[in-house]
Amino acid sequence: MKRAKFDLFMSLSRQRSVQVLILLGLSYILLVGLEVPFVFRNGFSLVSQDGFGTGQFSKSFVLDSEEELEEKEAPNRPLDVPLLVPSQSKPERKIREIKSPLSSLVFDGSYVNMTSNDGFSGILKSAKEAFEVGKTFWKELELHKKEVGLVESNKTEECPHSISMSGSDFLGKGRMVVLPCGLTLGSHITVVGRPKRAHREHDPKISLLKEGQFLMVSQFMMELQGLKTVDGEDPPRILHFNPRLKGDWSGKPVIEQNTCYRMQWGTAQRCDGWRSRDDEETVDGQVKCETWIRDNDTTQSEQSKASWWLNRLVGRKKKVDFDWPFPFSEDRLFVLTLSAGLEGYHVNVDGRHVTSFPYRIGFALEDATGLSLNGDIDVDSVFAASLPTSHPSFAPQRHLDMSNRWKAPPFLDRPVDLFIGILSAGNHFAERMAIRRSWMQHQLIKSSNVVARFFVALHARKDINVELKKEAEFFGDIVIVPFMDNYDLVVMKTVAICEYGVHVAFAKNIMKCDDDTFVRVDAVIKEINKIPENRSLYIGNINYYHKPLRNGKWAVTYEEWPEEDYPPYANGPGYIISSAIANFIFSEFDKHKLKLFKMEDVSMGMWVEKFNSSSRPVQYVHSLKFSQAGCIDDYYTAHYQSPRQMICMWNKLQQLGQPQCCNMR
Repeated sequence: MKRAKFDLFMSLSRQRSVQVLILLGLSYILLVGLEVPFVFRNGFSLVSQDGFGTGQFSKSFVLDSEEELEEKEAPNRPLDVPLLVPSQSKPERKIREIKSPLSSLVFDGSYVNMTSNDGFSGILKSAKEAFEVGKTFWKELELHKKEVGLVESNKTEECPHSISMSGSDFLGKGRMVVLPCGLTLGSHITVVGRPKRAHREHDPKISLLKEGQFLMVSQFMMELQGLKTVDGEDPPRILHFNPRLKGDWSGKPVIEQNTCYRMQWGTAQRCDGWRSRDDEETVDGQVKCETWIRDNDTTQSEQSKASWWLNRLVGRKKKVDFDWPFPFSEDRLFVLTLSAGLEGYHVNVDGRHVTSFPYRIGFALEDATGLSLNGDIDVDSVFAASLPTSHPSFAPQRHLDMSNRWKAPPFLDRPVDLFIGILSAGNHFAERMAIRRSWMQHQLIKSSNVVARFFVALHARKDINVELKKEAEFFGDIVIVPFMDNYDLVVMKTVAICEYGVHVAFAKNIMKCDDDTFVRVDAVIKEINKIPENRSLYIGNINYYHKPLRNGKWAVTYEEWPEEDYPPYANGPGYIISSAIANFIFSEFDKHKLKLFKMEDVSMGMWVEKFNSSSRPVQYVHSLKFSQAGCIDDYYTAHYQSPRQMICMWNKLQQLGQPQCCNMR
């Protein structure tokens, strides 16, 4: 009996073994025939020695995100790879580390000694002095101890709630009232003054006259200015209020209002005695322009005023239309109140609303840190009230967002398609931060296919240099050119851009722009790609046959430029050159053969012309879309953009997918 049970058990065991063997055989045939890999949780799979079947283990290359997918190159299939252990990381791109923010550009005295006594020698001497001073400044920065703590500029300001000033004090302070913390909603400024009598002018700016003629003019300007926005530059006019009693080109008394940013005036709002249309937008419910008697008939106005008061006293219910005169008269006292509303500024004169001016993109109330009154006016007193008592410091910390997300991507160990050098000044903290938060966030820059860097010279103030160095070390996107900044030496920054673009970035093309220029990076790349790769290029808004100005602020002497015409040159706010041209420029500079001219964009035109005549031909490409005077539709670059406009334009580009302006003008 026991023997029979044992034989039955063995028979069942053999059957199960046969079944298991058959199952294993079928599995083997399935795996070998169909080449199905085993995939494990740790990311390994079976890979054959020929790269396709079963065999040794290889770690699969898994991209963690879409961003990595766009930036990383596809790996090659492994051939005869050994067993990889899980601790080994994914293959990464090689990164080049740039340790110092200091430019390697060097300017020594031999450059000056080797140059003849022509019109270019003056700028060379200035450059020599500026580099010597800059060398001293940089040594001081290197020795600066971190234990010093926060610099003086970090101190918070305590601002008065109100300010009052007599006419004599106003004159003694340069006809300027300083508003330390700017304005806030509800702030108001009252001016008591008296327009002067009209006087003769042979060259009025508000009218055109023939030679020898004169015009009787009486006008004054009240301006809210951004005194602390940018040191060393003309302050922006946040509000320009200009009553013209006599002398306007229209022949009528008018009030003109406007804004101005970096010497670029916006579109004026003129009030000439006609009330704004009913369908025109209002400002806090107020019309932009009120009506007044256009012929300034004071006799009629006095009769109308008397009739108005009489009808009011007798209780007459019928509405009486009353025509007010122009709110300002020669040698007659007035009381003007400027108030800050929710949507704009409002001006009342002698208790009556006169004009309202809507806020324009690019400025905030806190930017209005000064009130000036100039022209044909005697000021009796100025009062400012409901002012903000606290304000973020005007130090760099007010503007800089020290977040890792704004840091520059590292250089990769390969050439870049385009290097963008951005000219900036040491104290332009807000401008640089706005660019970091706007067009420098473009995917072409984030992926390091395009590289952008700010080129900044040293400032005369040590505290600014200290903060600049901290900013450069944190963000990694600033190249400090070691000379003391000077407008006539901007050309040295351009040379530094050429040197950096060729020898550090290994760029195929180099672009130069300013820190108030918004750049559509993808549009610029498309414009470059239209040119064959074997051609040298010079792309921008190119000027042909321009003549030097011999008078005025931008005057050029015959010693500086003896010729009647400039060579063809692209406007400075945005242009592109090929790497061959940039290499030629720095090579000439290194040999002390490069002529330097104080106008940076003209200098570039001069250098390109020399390259064009001595080397292979250059393809000049002119486009008005490299806008010189502001923003235009479908721009490639837009100049004179404030930090707030930069952010606005970037938001529009991201949300709408179209290049649209954020005009404050």
